[in-house]
Amino acid sequence: MIEWMKHGSPGSIDYRALADFRYEIRRFLNFSEGVARAAGIEPQQHQALLAIKGRQPGFETTVGVLAERLQIRHHSAVELSRRLEANGWLRRSRNGADRRAVQLRLTPRGERLLAKLSLSHRNELRTAEPRLIQALLLAIARRKNPRRGR
Repeated sequence: MIEWMKHGSPGSIDYRALADFRYEIRRFLNFSEGVARAAGIEPQQHQALLAIKGRQPGFETTVGVLAERLQIRHHSAVELSRRLEANGWLRRSRNGADRRAVQLRLTPRGERLLAKLSLSHRNELRTAEPRLIQALLLAIARRKNPRRGR
C-alpha cells in the first residue's frame, strides 16, 4: 500500500523534507565517489570492498551476497569481483562444500585501501552528522493534520 494512503493524503507529505534528505545523501555519496576515485578505485569497487569487509563475522561473502548487497545483477557482481581480483584487492575462491559458490575475501592490499577510505568517510560523516540527522528526522516525521488531530 502506498504510504500516504495509510497516513493521509499526498498533500500531507513534506516534499521539502524528502528533497533535503535526498540532497544530504547525495552530498555524502558525491564526497564518497570523489574520494574513491582520488584513491585510484572506482566508487562501485569501493562499495564492494566495504560490503565484503562489513559482513557479520562468521558469514562468508559470496558473489551472490555481493550482488544483493550492492543491488546489482549476479553477472555484474561476477565481473566486479574479477576486476577487484585483477587489481589485487580481492581473492576469489571456491567453497569446499559447494563448488559453485565463489567466496570473496579482501587481500592485505585491499584491506589497507579500504581502511584509508573508511577513515576519510568516517570523518566526513562526523562533519555531516547534524545535517543528515536533521534531514532524516524531518523526512520521517509525520505532519500533524489539524482537522484530524494528527
